[in-house]
Amino acid sequence: MVATGESKSQTLLDMLLDGEMLTREQCEHIVMLEEQDGRSALQIIDDERMVDPEQFIVAAGLFLGIPFVNLKRQEIEEEVIGIVPEWICRKYGIVPIRLSDGVVEVAMADPGDLQRVDEISATLRKPVEAYLAMQRDVDEAIDRHYRIGGDIASELRRVQAVAADPRAKAGDESTAEAIAEAPVVRAVDLLIRQAARDRASDIHIEPQETEVRVRFRIDGILHDVMPLPISVHSALISRIKIIAGMNIAETRRPQDGQISVRDGNRELDVRVATAPTVNGEMAVLRLLDKTFAFRTLPELGFRPEALETYQQLMKLPFGMVLVSGPTGSGKTTSLYASLNQLDTTGRNILTIEDPVEYRFAKINQMQVNVQAGLTFASGLRAAMRLDPDVILVGEIRDAETAGTAVQAALTGHLVLSTVHANDAAGVIFRLIDLGVEPFLIASAVGGVIAQRMVRQICPNCATMAPVLSEERLAYEKEMNEERTEFVYGTGCSYCARTGYLGRTGIFEVMTITEAIRRLILTGASADEIRTQAVEDGTISLWRDGMMKVNDGITTPYEVIRNVFTIT
Repeated sequence: MVATGESKSQTLLDMLLDGEMLTREQCEHIVMLEEQDGRSALQIIDDERMVDPEQFIVAAGLFLGIPFVNLKRQEIEEEVIGIVPEWICRKYGIVPIRLSDGVVEVAMADPGDLQRVDEISATLRKPVEAYLAMQRDVDEAIDRHYRIGGDIASELRRVQAVAADPRAKAGDESTAEAIAEAPVVRAVDLLIRQAARDRASDIHIEPQETEVRVRFRIDGILHDVMPLPISVHSALISRIKIIAGMNIAETRRPQDGQISVRDGNRELDVRVATAPTVNGEMAVLRLLDKTFAFRTLPELGFRPEALETYQQLMKLPFGMVLVSGPTGSGKTTSLYASLNQLDTTGRNILTIEDPVEYRFAKINQMQVNVQAGLTFASGLRAAMRLDPDVILVGEIRDAETAGTAVQAALTGHLVLSTVHANDAAGVIFRLIDLGVEPFLIASAVGGVIAQRMVRQICPNCATMAPVLSEERLAYEKEMNEERTEFVYGTGCSYCARTGYLGRTGIFEVMTITEAIRRLILTGASADEIRTQAVEDGTISLWRDGMMKVNDGITTPYEVIRNVFTIT
């Protein structure tokens, strides 16, 4: 946002000062920054978030005398999206809202900049009326409404043309590759960029009999993105293999690779896996956003009491802390967040991972390499000779790794790892299945965390609504409270009409108390251990999920979908 003169900036600051939205010291700081870097008072306040965004935008609207548009709730007409190209939106920092009597109504962070509004009008050759919106909301709206699927399809149509080109039919492979190379390179780049914009964690490229199915996994759910002609499948998979450092000639065996991509200010690592199917090779690209590696434990969704218990477990000088849950439940994210809170200066922290998804400063990370003889078990044995204080083992999946991890925990190391089990009590019996003696489990394990990921209700379209009887009865049975309505997302442009936006964790944190140790040693059942854990203060996965339903964070459906158990 840009103010149109020093006196106007001062008038805005006076208004915010009188309204007790800014302190006098902040106003003086803003004036100093205006002189130093040329930013306007509005831009400085917005950039540094000195005022609550909602209050600030209303105040800015009053100051400029221009209506404010909430792009999180504003419906944007498809017709106007076709009139205003994406490059204009990004160049001028605008997003079109609607076309009204031949006038293009747009939202922008600086509608008071009349010169820019005139430039937009001249470029579009249509009259323009500007409204006020937050720049972050404008950028997000552009990403939501300007999808690049059409560009991808256009580039791949050029790849199709290779098959019809006489030079390609004549068997000139180098000429055919040259014809196809540029468009397929751009198509793969656009596909990854669109997935990053859509907050996708995975891209699935799956050949069918007559087409190539492309799907994005968003908030844990797969969504069809676009069908592609089967004729482009080979070029698409080949390009992915090339940039991932894989063997392009090998099509009969599974392969793994990795790509580094930059999308704007975001740096992404893309983990690639391919495998043969009856219709040809399929590929799955996992997008690893490096910002997720630096999330803190409170950001994961722990309730205060569970968070306090888990943080106490992280202070153990030695022993095992295990995290359980199915694939995609956020176990690795939780362990990385745990590492972030540990002292990396006074302690030697080693990890053995398969693969190393994120890299950390001041932490020594090892990558499993089975061909070279480096497995979880052998890596763990090697780590114990490197004077570690904390060892993170990516997964305990066999008897050798389990036994070595227990020995490491008993000999003065804090061992963090994951185990596949349904709940916290199930981890104990999984270790027994792997051949670990109960007395060793009782001595080595300090605590167990079970977790799942549930979708969060979109805050922009959340409303109270009646639910199905199954969901209502599940909630009432656990919470002993009758309710007929719950918070649901009705669906808006911000959440792609799903009613959900983002995910959070639900957790079951079980400390191995003396009572639970006695039960393990006496061969008690899983139900007996669960009952004792609840008596000791553990909140079960199911209850934690329903408490988040009560708080309006998620829905009963999400809890049932992710934590369903047969009793």
